[in-house]
Amino acid sequence: MPLIMPMGMHDRILKCGSSHCSVAPIKPGFAVHVGLGKAGARFHSLTHALEEMVEKEWGMVGKKGNQFVLDGRPFFVNGFNTYWLMIFATHEPNKGKVTDVLHQASSVGLNVCRTWAFNDACWMALQITPGVYDENVFQALDFVVSEAKRFGIRLILPFVNNWEEYGGKAQYVKWGREAGLNLTCDDDFFSDPTIKGYYKAHVKMILTRVNTITNVMYKDDPTIFAWELMNEPQCPSDPSGDKLQAWIEEMASYVKSIDPVHLLDIGVEGFYGPSTPEKMVLNPNHCSGQSGTDFIRNHQALGIDFASVHIYPDSWLKHKDNNVHLHFSKAWMCCHIDDADKMLGMPVVFGEFGVSRRNARFSFNYLDTFIYLIHKTLLKSTKKGGSGAGSLIWQLFPEGTENMDDGYAVVLSKSPTVSHILSLHSARLRNMVSKKPWKWPWSCRNRNMLDKFTSHDEL
Repeated sequence: MPLIMPMGMHDRILKCGSSHCSVAPIKPGFAVHVGLGKAGARFHSLTHALEEMVEKEWGMVGKKGNQFVLDGRPFFVNGFNTYWLMIFATHEPNKGKVTDVLHQASSVGLNVCRTWAFNDACWMALQITPGVYDENVFQALDFVVSEAKRFGIRLILPFVNNWEEYGGKAQYVKWGREAGLNLTCDDDFFSDPTIKGYYKAHVKMILTRVNTITNVMYKDDPTIFAWELMNEPQCPSDPSGDKLQAWIEEMASYVKSIDPVHLLDIGVEGFYGPSTPEKMVLNPNHCSGQSGTDFIRNHQALGIDFASVHIYPDSWLKHKDNNVHLHFSKAWMCCHIDDADKMLGMPVVFGEFGVSRRNARFSFNYLDTFIYLIHKTLLKSTKKGGSGAGSLIWQLFPEGTENMDDGYAVVLSKSPTVSHILSLHSARLRNMVSKKPWKWPWSCRNRNMLDKFTSHDEL
């Protein structure tokens, strides 16, 4: 979603550091059903065993049909967004906050984090000008990747933002104008050859980066679950979708030419477009259908491995009541899962979902209900061997970073019900994957086993 960097963030970030805590790495998908305060000691006592488990199971996640796989078994995305990890890791006192949020996420069994691999010409920029990088900031990203592995968490790394925060396509176009290009709007990002060259150079820089901590090239690192072309790409200057589609096809091919192994997604919000006019009525509003995106057509591009969808009923349906929001969210998910099953033949990940508590209508109880609905809908697909492959909540924060709260922040140590819901969902997924033998396609035995973990009464 679009991000708003609060005024004075520079000063605030420098003041909210904490000491770097020492905790053991966590096995992927390992959930601990204890309070977060006690979890650290328990993790510390299991350091050696867990390190061995992480090393043994740390293979590359792939795709088989409409599901993710790891070592021949299904892999389900149960994750979160925390976009600012690289920025915090640039300042030594704040590195502890990176560790804190990864620690807390792993303690409830979350296994994938989506965080930015970009910051263009802003404060603490990674890319200062086209092709010129701040090595200190790059080393901060190295730290994020290495810490993620230590906690058994994989990463989805987007290459650029659609929005102006952290630079985005507007900054690329600004660079082009400064170089003398005749560019008329920010959407020229998708079509101008020079600007596309800037983007490709950044992609190559990220993919071929050798981590200064692990000595592993990013394109070879299983810690990275997937690359993402852009955070929420839109091209409203061309509602036909042709311009954005051509860009997706070109850039997907380029990424795969350098890294054919890692998974790749687009990062779109899931709006339907002209290729499926009968589905455009399912969009949350008229404007979303004019954004230049096209869910079905976009994901038919060669090189795209899974579909991405976002869910923000509170901002998309501002004047509707809570029940309408919940009904829309379920229908939105079911339609996209059905499309991924029948039309795309690929997994679908709901890469962002959340509710802003800045609106008094949305209580903590409503947030709990909303999260439960997302997980219940996904489990229904999982039960049938469907394309519903996972979700990532927007967004997790550790204590001491509330000044950056955009209204959607969830602090697990202060949200026991959310922690319980996430942990329970992790346990359900972990139990499904652990059962032997695993058969493709799903057997009746596996479906019956899953019934034990989908009772509404457990929440």
